[in-house]
Amino acid sequence: MTAERKSGIILAIITALEAGWVLMNLQVSGWRFIRYLGFAPGMTGNLAGWLAAAFTTAIFAAFALRLPSVRENLFRPSFLKLLAIALAIAAGILEEVMFRRWTMNWLMAQGHGAVVQVLGAGLLFGAIHGVWGLMGKSLRAAIGATVATGFLGMMLGIVFLLAGRSLAPCIVAHFVINLLIEPGLVLAATRGEMGSLRVQPTIPITGPNE
Repeated sequence: MTAERKSGIILAIITALEAGWVLMNLQVSGWRFIRYLGFAPGMTGNLAGWLAAAFTTAIFAAFALRLPSVRENLFRPSFLKLLAIALAIAAGILEEVMFRRWTMNWLMAQGHGAVVQVLGAGLLFGAIHGVWGLMGKSLRAAIGATVATGFLGMMLGIVFLLAGRSLAPCIVAHFVINLLIEPGLVLAATRGEMGSLRVQPTIPITGPNE
């Protein structure tokens, strides 16, 4: 199976699962769910949170662009890119609810301060995303993916706190990051590109049906 087809299957499965959760909540709760996400008047955060979200997006996107597959697919139209758009919406919502609101609010309820909240949620976020590296059958790549996404999770945790615990800036940042770096990141994982930090040469990429 080619890397493109394998990436398409992975993206489709993840998108279906995460989008299903989002759609279920929209159907059951409607406007209450939208308010819960912070997309309502007076609940969208503040300037500090949005500036931090923009900074986080720029930093992580620039970091991911070191991977050849990410660079090649940044603006390249394809079926995989269409899947990536759907994933960006679903993951931006579900993962921010899970790792920012649920995890950080739970840590706060246990009496932990901002530092532990950011570190705890970030480390969990990184550990879950370490599976991207394992797709390339490389422990080194898995560690690299864990560290990189863990750092992103911590940055998004800071955004959450700066925004007054509003999810809106975090969701938008997560959405834009996924929109830019996918499907390149999944392709990089399946091709084993994450196993090396020195990944400068570009790799010709064809569409999933070519």
